[in-house]
Amino acid sequence: MTASDTHRAIQAVWRIESPRLIAGLARMVRDVGLAEELAQDALVVALEKWPKAGVPDNPGAWLMATAKHRAIDHMRRGKQVERKHEEIGHEMEAKQEAAMPDLDAMMDDDVGDDLLRLIFTACHPVLSTDARVALTLRLLGGLTTEEIARAYLVPEPTVAQRIVRAKRTLAEAKVPYEVPRGPELAERLSSVLQVIYLIFNEGYSATAGDDWMRPELCQDALRLGRILAELTPREPEVHGLVALMEIQASRARARVSPSGAPILLLEQNRALWDQLLIRRGLVALERALKLGGAPGPYVLQAAIAACHARARTAEETDWERIAELYGVLARVAPSPVVELNRAVAVAMAHGPAEGLEIVDALMSEPSLEGYHLLPSVRGDFLFKLGRLGEARAEFERAASLTRNAREKELLLGRAAACGDVAPEVKPPRSRNRRN
Repeated sequence: MTASDTHRAIQAVWRIESPRLIAGLARMVRDVGLAEELAQDALVVALEKWPKAGVPDNPGAWLMATAKHRAIDHMRRGKQVERKHEEIGHEMEAKQEAAMPDLDAMMDDDVGDDLLRLIFTACHPVLSTDARVALTLRLLGGLTTEEIARAYLVPEPTVAQRIVRAKRTLAEAKVPYEVPRGPELAERLSSVLQVIYLIFNEGYSATAGDDWMRPELCQDALRLGRILAELTPREPEVHGLVALMEIQASRARARVSPSGAPILLLEQNRALWDQLLIRRGLVALERALKLGGAPGPYVLQAAIAACHARARTAEETDWERIAELYGVLARVAPSPVVELNRAVAVAMAHGPAEGLEIVDALMSEPSLEGYHLLPSVRGDFLFKLGRLGEARAEFERAASLTRNAREKELLLGRAAACGDVAPEVKPPRSRNRRN
């Protein structure tokens, strides 16, 4: 194996093992920031030794052993946790000679609990949403600062600053390294699911840049969701989110043309949909529903995605059922974006005029003021109603609001398809303030 092959192997091992490594170290030192530093130290040692000695048979155990020895050295030097020093240091010294068999056991010891603690710590609500996303991708996704910056199209120093501040905030707030109990669990779980969903959505429809999708982020979110589902098997919303992501990810190959142009849902070649991911998604949805209780937002969204997945052609889509599910979702988790999606389903089930009525009621919604999909959807309804001038104006407005180059091209193309028709001039509508 050449040096470059070894380095690629090390990076692959790091991406897989780093969450377990950091989680186990955080249990020892009770500090996520310090745990990451110790894990990084172990990686540096691997980069120095493995190209010469070769990749160990159990690289994860090797990294854990190296990192734990460094943790003990740190505790000895700092004299901050005498009890931990004696308790863990003596145990490690006694087992040092035995090496590999015991290291295997150490790697497996409480790894599920450790990962769960790390997920809940990285997604703690004391952090801003941006900080939670960055820290989760760093600690649990194994991404470098550069990779996170590239994925979100922000400067690398900005991401580095977010991560540093996040770790400092967790330390200053004395956030316990634990899985919350009782009522706090539901609140914190909601934050965890939100972060994973945000990561997936950014991969599925990139906010900005030259690519409409970033599949790597979708894969990172899916991996995190699958881990969480196995660690919390009795939580229906976790399985609901996994189901939603599996089904959405199944369309990846059909969503983009060979040139990178977006392909909308109803125009996709469904033969390109990944049937394995669809089956996995439907199984996860069934698992969520079997747990009982009123379906939550992620289970409902997964049920909507399942309606699309089960339709062999666009014409077979059960839009009545989708509109009904969006109605339930609007009651369970009301938001203007949900209402906008409901408008699309209603329009498909009952005609664009009914959808337009719902959208027009959203035009004065402050939270949608800069949301490009609002004029995009409205333009689509107007186009179908033959009001081409108005439709063109809406598509152009949507294009001016999006920061994604591919989406801008799509919207300008739709505007051009409306022809050179002047938009109708209408008196300004009164904007009713909603309570």
